[in-house]
Amino acid sequence: MPNLFRRLFASRDPKDAMQPLYNAIVQEGREPHWYLQGEVPDTIDGRFDMIVAILAQVLMRLESLNAAQESVWLTELFVDDMDGQLRQEGIGDVVVGKHIGRMVSALGGRLSAYREALSGEAELSEALARNLYRGAPPSADALAHVESRLRARWVRLGAMTRDALMAGELG
Repeated sequence: MPNLFRRLFASRDPKDAMQPLYNAIVQEGREPHWYLQGEVPDTIDGRFDMIVAILAQVLMRLESLNAAQESVWLTELFVDDMDGQLRQEGIGDVVVGKHIGRMVSALGGRLSAYREALSGEAELSEALARNLYRGAPPSADALAHVESRLRARWVRLGAMTRDALMAGELG
């Protein structure tokens, strides 16, 4: 009986519903093709940038679905994950907040850049070179690989239902 009461009265974190989607974003961002064919630097920064590129697309899709609260929860999961990653790397309490602030700022900047590019207001290849490759010129084939994969993901996200997205089905 105690388990029943615990389940009935336990306060559940609403972010938990977003965990399948966040896990899918991270899994996609870790796919080897980004780092092999796409020549994204296989570093902590490169992996961060790749995950943020996919996260930005998902946040834009949630925005189009009028899912503002879900966007907030998804962003909070990202912040929680990055906080944990920084602490695992040995970053202390005193400066972890500054690192998180820079990461959230980077997410905001990339979200703006990718929104402009995917809406046709700017070139996606330029946004990728600046944000994903951090100004280091990638090969034309690598850039084409990443750009085509992200554009295809954007099209698939646009056709996804809210329920499918929340379940972590990124297509």
